[in-house]
Amino acid sequence: MNNDNRYSSHNHHDYDDMDKLKHEHGITDEHGDHKDKHQEHHAGHDHSGHNGHDHSEHSGHNHSEHSGHDHSGHSGHDHSGHSGHDHSGHSGHDHSGHSGHGGHAHHHHGSFKELFLKSLPLGIIIMFFSPLHGFKLPFQFTFPYSDIVVAILSTILIIYGGRPFYQGAVDEFKQKKPGMMALVSLGLSVSYLYSIYAVIITYVTGEHVMDFFFEFASLLLIMLLGHWIEMKAIGEAGDAQAALAKLVPKDAHVVLEDDSIETRPVADLKVGDLIRVQAGENVPADGIIERGESRLNEALLTGESKAVKKGPGDEVIGGSTNGEGVLYIKVNETGDQSFISQVQNLISQAQSQPSRAENIAQKVAGWLFYIAVIVALIAFVVWMIIGDIPTAVIFTITTLVIACPHALGLAIPLVTARSTSLGASRGLLVKDRQALEIAQDADVMILDKTGTLTTGEFKVLDVKLLNDKYTKEEIIALLAGIEGGSSHPIAQSIISFAEQQNIRPASFDSIDVISGSGVEGKAGGHRYQLISQKAYGRNLDMDTPKGATLSVLVENDDAIGAVALGDELKPTSKELIKALKKNNIQPIMATGDNEKAAQGAAEVLGIEYRSNQSPQDKYELVKTLKDEGKKVIMVGDGVNDAPSLALADVGIAIGAGTQVALDSADVILTQSDPGDIESFIELAHKTTRKMKQNLFWGAGYNFIAIPLAAGILAPIGITLSPALGAILMSVSTVIVAINAMLLRLDPKNNG
Repeated sequence: MNNDNRYSSHNHHDYDDMDKLKHEHGITDEHGDHKDKHQEHHAGHDHSGHNGHDHSEHSGHNHSEHSGHDHSGHSGHDHSGHSGHDHSGHSGHDHSGHSGHGGHAHHHHGSFKELFLKSLPLGIIIMFFSPLHGFKLPFQFTFPYSDIVVAILSTILIIYGGRPFYQGAVDEFKQKKPGMMALVSLGLSVSYLYSIYAVIITYVTGEHVMDFFFEFASLLLIMLLGHWIEMKAIGEAGDAQAALAKLVPKDAHVVLEDDSIETRPVADLKVGDLIRVQAGENVPADGIIERGESRLNEALLTGESKAVKKGPGDEVIGGSTNGEGVLYIKVNETGDQSFISQVQNLISQAQSQPSRAENIAQKVAGWLFYIAVIVALIAFVVWMIIGDIPTAVIFTITTLVIACPHALGLAIPLVTARSTSLGASRGLLVKDRQALEIAQDADVMILDKTGTLTTGEFKVLDVKLLNDKYTKEEIIALLAGIEGGSSHPIAQSIISFAEQQNIRPASFDSIDVISGSGVEGKAGGHRYQLISQKAYGRNLDMDTPKGATLSVLVENDDAIGAVALGDELKPTSKELIKALKKNNIQPIMATGDNEKAAQGAAEVLGIEYRSNQSPQDKYELVKTLKDEGKKVIMVGDGVNDAPSLALADVGIAIGAGTQVALDSADVILTQSDPGDIESFIELAHKTTRKMKQNLFWGAGYNFIAIPLAAGILAPIGITLSPALGAILMSVSTVIVAINAMLLRLDPKNNG
């Protein structure tokens, strides 16, 4: 039996057409500068060398390091401060930089909930005992000295419930950027102080002066409610972090040299440790399976709902759930370098970056502060001239109370928080929130082929029967048998195809190499050859799938069967192309693959393509399109597409965990599923639409309400009372919050 031969020639697979075994180590076609080496290498094709397939010379692409997602180099991603990644308090969203929210950086949604619920009884009592300016509500009543009780309760309320707003206002003034918190504080202060003055004057002069306690209490309660809703929404993405952190168990079972098991805290794990994971347990750290097979559920990490079968040599992500088998895993990433920590960090980064729309909102809020103060002063002067001081004061206070632009302040953060959270649930890690705003205006999307649109793995696409004396099953058995001694991926794809069909490989007595053509072997007294179509030298009357390579099985010089091998399109690729065309985004496939393979995939998808593209070619393509004034989205594998990912208006990296993906892409697809790009485009459109709606509601209300409050239409009998102003303002805040929460993505189409 000679099955352990080296298959040194094995040229029947015609590697020029297969484009060079790139998938074996995640190396995609785009290593254009290595193409010649590959062609040379495959001409003789020593199979024994493929077991390891050293690519160490691939400048900067030592894939042994990638297997474990080595992020040790993360320039620009300093995680040193995250060692524990405890986001439980802040849910990962420090707002200290949000000029409008600086004062409540430490108030997560739990704090605002508490502030609101404790302030609510006080506020309700105040509103019960305070007659409303202009009209009386049925639930209101007064009793002797009730106004003093109300004044005391209001003092307690402003000290307790008003604190975060005043802290925020102080921060804004420190930054010399008065905005939302300054306006809220102004409205609260004016209504409170004037009301205290009204109570004092009533007792000093005996003359009854109308107070604004009702307006003060309703304004404060609604503001606290609005903030609670805001923090809750913002917390959703942060809570996703906390949920991720919970996936990692606290302890790990470490296998010692004497095969005994030591239980050790996960924080103490080191790279190289061997850990045992029982069925039903969560994997404590990223690593590679040394022994054992199982199905792992990675749904919460990648969004992939199906459990993934894994065995020795396969990577596992910390936090994934082990199914039925016992696994022995060698740890290759711990703590901050782990996949979960990277995801947490990305969510935090995305949250802390203000988007274009957010900047617009902040600017508008700043303008509103000055407009409100100026209009209030003008109203005071004008009404003092044409009316009297009490009238002037009423209009001035009304203007300041209702100028509060809180709806505007909430408009954008609420939407971005919601969209970040939605994206994460779909396996979309949006590093740069501006990417969402840019993507909805995109003109062109450049897509890598291998590993992006295709699986990146060679598969048996078709087996043809060319002689009646054999059945198809017998042909598959012979194919698997003659390839039985090879560990080459293509040989392996034929063997696994036979396994899937439950066909046992034929037993060969000997297998030899045909120099430069393929292999031959003896079985059951017959001599068989598996050679390339070129080596066979005759045309076969059969349809070959586009972009596939044909190997012919020959018996005594007669072709008895053929196998077509190729890289298969992912099921969701066609749907993606449809979605892009529907959104008027032109798809272009740019691949390092040869013309024939590229054309095959492009024709099936119905898109424009560029073949034989080096990383430099792709970069130039992005540059040319941008120079034409087009908005370009680039989708690549994050390894060799780094320059073009960075140059494009929006860079989308397929597959999380690579250094380059983290550094150069704006969006990362954790599931490596092209269908998620469709979700991203949808998210971009819906997010931007919600932002515009909220800006309209938030700012529009203020621009209408301020002149009305100042009494611009009073001569024709239309005025806006402070109470009504406060209620309308609160309503606009709630509308904005609810509108943001209504942001939804369509159910995912899995092709």
